[in-house]
This record gives sequence, C-alpha cells and structure tokens, in this order.
Amino acid sequence: MLKKIVIPIASIVFFSACNQPKSADTTKADMLQSNIDTTINPADDFFEFANGHWIKNNPIPASETSWGIAHLVGEELYQRKLKINQDATTAAPKNGTQQQLSDFWTTAMDSTKIEKDGIAPLQEELAKINAAKTPADIMNAAAHLHAIGVGVFFGEGVGQDAKNSEVMSYQLAQGGLGMPNRDYYFNTDERTVKVRNEYPNFISKILRLSGVDSSSATNKAVAVLALETKMAKASRKLEALRDPYANYNKMGMAQLKTTAPGIDWNMVFTGIGLPKIDTVIVGQPEFYKELGQLIAHEPIQNLKDYMTFHLVNDYAPYMSQSFVQAKFDFYNKTIRGAKEMRARWKRVLDAEEAAIGEVLGQLFVKEYFNEKAKARYSDMTEAVRKAYKGRIEKLTWMSDSTKQKALAKLAAISKKVGYPDKWKDFSSLKIDRSSYVSNMMHANNWWNNYSINKLGKPVDRTEWDMTPQTYNAYYNPSNNEIVLPAGQFTVPGFRDEELDDALVYGYAAASTIGHEITHGFDDEGRQFDAKGNLKNWWSKEDENQFTKRSAVLVKQFNNIVAVDTIHINGKSSLGENLADLGGILIGLDAFKQTDAYKKGQKIAGYTPLQRFFLGYSLGWLYQIRPEQLASQILTDVHAPAKFRVNGPFPNVPEFYEAFNVKPNNKMYLADSLRVRLW
Repeated sequence: MLKKIVIPIASIVFFSACNQPKSADTTKADMLQSNIDTTINPADDFFEFANGHWIKNNPIPASETSWGIAHLVGEELYQRKLKINQDATTAAPKNGTQQQLSDFWTTAMDSTKIEKDGIAPLQEELAKINAAKTPADIMNAAAHLHAIGVGVFFGEGVGQDAKNSEVMSYQLAQGGLGMPNRDYYFNTDERTVKVRNEYPNFISKILRLSGVDSSSATNKAVAVLALETKMAKASRKLEALRDPYANYNKMGMAQLKTTAPGIDWNMVFTGIGLPKIDTVIVGQPEFYKELGQLIAHEPIQNLKDYMTFHLVNDYAPYMSQSFVQAKFDFYNKTIRGAKEMRARWKRVLDAEEAAIGEVLGQLFVKEYFNEKAKARYSDMTEAVRKAYKGRIEKLTWMSDSTKQKALAKLAAISKKVGYPDKWKDFSSLKIDRSSYVSNMMHANNWWNNYSINKLGKPVDRTEWDMTPQTYNAYYNPSNNEIVLPAGQFTVPGFRDEELDDALVYGYAAASTIGHEITHGFDDEGRQFDAKGNLKNWWSKEDENQFTKRSAVLVKQFNNIVAVDTIHINGKSSLGENLADLGGILIGLDAFKQTDAYKKGQKIAGYTPLQRFFLGYSLGWLYQIRPEQLASQILTDVHAPAKFRVNGPFPNVPEFYEAFNVKPNNKMYLADSLRVRLW
C-alpha cells in the first residue's frame, strides 16, 4: 500500500455520527419499511424490493453521478463542515488550526481573485517544463512535478514492504495516464470509444487554456494521446494488479537502471525529495522498460506537452471557471454522466477534506461524535470476530494446520474505531491567502514530504489513512488491521440508539465490520500473515480448495450484465465479492447471538432475520447513472451497489428461509451452484 497521497477532487461524500436530542422520536417512520417496494417479490430482486420505493421517489440530482445513503447523510455533513469553517473564519483570536482553515476557506471561496489570476499561479511551473531540452531535463522536471502531486509518467510512493511489514520501502508502479485506466485506451464498446474519442478534444482545450494556439493544441493533443497509449499498452489490467507476488519485484539501483535504461533514477529520486536509497520495489517492470524507451526516443516537445497537460489538468479545479468547467465536462459529464457541477462551497469542502482533512477532523469529533456509539461498534467488532472464529473452526475443507494459522491471524487483527488517538501535525504546512492553487500545491508537497520522511523509521501502526468524518472503512494487510471511521456507521436522520439490532447488524456488522475482517482472508489478503507480511501460510491442498471454491463466485459475477452489454469482471472484483459474502455470513452469525434475534419479535411487520437482510441492503441504497456504471466496471474492484445485494444473497441459506425463495424464483440458486467457502 503506497502511503503518498496525491490530492484528488473528491468524488465520494463523507459523513459522520451526529449529536441528537436524547429522547427518541417515536413518530418516525421505520426507515427499512419506508424504502420497500411491495410490488417486487424479494425472492426475484431483493435490491429493488428493499430499496425500490426510495429509488422511485428520489431521482439523481443533476450535480451527481449517483445518489444514495451516503449522499443523504453527506448533505448534513456538508452543513456541519461549512459551520466549522465559518466559525474558524470569524473566531478572534484564532489558534493555529482555525487559522489554517480560515485561510484555506477564504482563499478558495474568493472566486473574483481566482478569475483574475487565470493561469498565473502555474506560470512558474510551466516555465520549468518549457525549459527542458534533453531527456534528463524531462525527468528532472517530472521529479519536481511528483513532489507537488502531479504523477506524470509513473506512480510512486512510500509504503510498508509487503514481505517485511516492519520496514517502510520506496515503491514504483505503473501510472501517468490521463484516462481512468488502460482499458479506456483499447476497449471497443460504444461508451468507452465515445470517451476515447473525446479525450483529445479535452487535452486540446486544456492546452489552449494554457496559452497554446488552437491549431498547435490539436496536433499536440493527438501526440499526447499516442504517448499515453504506448504507456497504457505496457500497463497491467485491473485483475492482474491483484496478485501481490507478481506485483512485488525488489530491485537494487543497478537492476532498476537496467530495467529502465536511459533514466538517471538517482537524479529523479533526489528531485522528488528522497534520501539516498539502495533498493526499490517495482510493481510492473515491463512498464518501466517501456518508459525508458519512451523517454529516450519520444520527441522532447511531445514529452513537454504531456507534462504541461497533466500539470494544468491536475490543478484545474483550483483555477478560474474555464479550467474548472473543462475538467468537469470530460471527467464528470462525459465519463461519469453528471449533468451539472456541485456548488462551489461543496467542492471547496471536498478539496479541504483531501488536503487537510485531519485538521478539520479534530474540530469535528469534538462536536459530533458520540462515545456511546463508539463503544457499541467496538463491542460489535469483537462479536463478529468471535463469529468468524466459530466458522473457521467448523470448516471441513481446511486442514488443522492452516486453521490454526488462520485463527492466529484473526486474533491478531487490530481494530481502530471512530478516530485516531494521535493526530497528524500540520503545523509546518503553509496555508495562506496568496492563491487556491498555491495552497493545494503546498498541501501536496507537505504530503509528499510526510510520506518520504517515513523511510528509515519504524512503522507507525497507529496511523489512520482516513479522516473520522469519512463514510468508508478499510482493511490494511500490512498492518493486519481494520479501520472503522465514525462516519461509516451513521444512518441518516436517526440517532444510533434509535436503531434496532437487526438493522445495525446488517448495516454495520455485515456490510462493514464483517466485510473488512473478511478482507484479511480474501484472494489477496489471505496471502499476508498475522504480522502483515506477504508470506504463504497455506498448505497446497488448502490453497487449491480456496481457489476452487472462490472460482464459483467469479463465475457467478462474470455472468452478471451490469449495463448495456458490459459484464461485471468476476476476477477483478473477487476480493470485494468474497468480503461481501463473508461479511454477511459472519455478521449474521454474530446477530444470532443477540437477544433481538432470539426473541424473534417483529418490527414494522418484519422478523429479525428479514430485517437483517433489509439492513444490509440499506447500506447499498444507491442508484447510478449508466455512464458512471460503465466507468465503475472498468476501473473499480467493487461490483455496483445492486449486485452487492443480489450477488451474494443467493449463497446464504438463511436468505431462502427469510423470504421463502423457491426454485421458480429469479434469486434461487441450485445448492450445487452456491459458494461453499466460509
């Protein structure tokens, strides 16, 4: 896992727990019941049954490419983050954190100055690119761009060594493309071809806005696309990037120079800000072989035009409206199907989240995080862990030797719930009112230096890679940890204590806690041991059994058509699909130990078991534009929301019991075709 953060325009919405009055509102409608479309048979399409009424009555706003539960709470969170910024701006006197937020917010919202500045904030950087005359000059300029967050030509960063998790190592990966991934350069389906045909027009527009004349910009755009196509051809496909062994190639500097001749890597690394290093881990050596050829033989002007485009494209969101609009039109409208931009203040909050999210987070948790909720989900995590332990112990296909190692790894998984005990120190980050671009550039450079400073130091296993206000969670194989930010557990419009256990165990224990724990044992995570090292602890027979049994899930998802004629890629999405299925199974096992399940009392007409499945489906309450859906299939290892419900449920025996699923129903799977893994 590379730890360098190149700040993007945030495309996900964040939210967190909120303070509410202590007394429950008994007049509230039951959220699960309210979302149900009673015209749909749950045994035929459970996603539409569970969420269909809400979807029919909540069209996707023009500014969004999808709309769902995260956005509902996200709208509330935007208001809270806005208030934090406004309070910081009006505070007198200001402390350091308030001053950073105030300067960032005030500068980013000053659209009059931003319009007046135009391209000016990037002129110094453009001049450095323009001055390049040799391949060595090109790579020197490229190194500087990496230091300010512009990942031209390749990907890089500092992360834990996959085979020695106590060591931070410098890692190189394929990268440098302007379209989402290599498939956009070669796929022949209608949607991808449309995007690819529009891409040179977008490149040309960015170059024109940067000062290049119209006819030259058109020719330069063609050359940039041709250059990126060569890089894409040498890049691995999405599913190939999931093999941790194949993407781990440790090299000394001499071997790196042989792999990518013609590039002075010592100079490049110095330009990025690295100390002297002896070894690197190269993810995809064939990519670097091609890169060496491109740098040596591509016309210098083409390389300069490529770097100019990427610099301006990456910083376009922080510049005048013509740049912002151009980037939105290609990435959000053409690729993802959005109809209009989000309001400026929301886009600024998204950028602030990426740049200094923990600065905001420190103030956020003081206002909006409930300690009682933290305890509930911490205890729930242990209940899910215990349930998984029980499942592993009962497996008939796994040998006792491998079982003991699996149980040791499960017991060693550390949990982080809510927010970090130790915050990052942003006091050295320069945030002022000179320009929006410079603040983002300083932030990118700060993150670059923060990452590099980890080399040669002990691994900080207390660090979080998400802010507490994030609606997301993750498993880190190198730390063998699950990280569960506060925001992930919120249900919009409800206090935590208003939520029944059946809903919460489906929504949180299954789709989040169980999901993340299962990642430690998915097709990729299972290859790391209890200490987080890439080390095979499986017997050959157990490994074969795992592969054979998980292949059933690959086949199931390969058969799903998500949009148009585009099928889900069962192999690239296997890890997430395994985690979804595993999360449901162990989340349900944990729920069965609760009083709520044992009492069997109905709520809003549904049994605890039925509400568990409805609660899980609530976590995937989304509708998605076709353009975004097509893009997701090509670039994301997660299946679309609908199929994270309808995909795993037919493999869960209790689903058939809860909703009377029979052989004539569409969600019925013959027993012989179901996944038998955990």
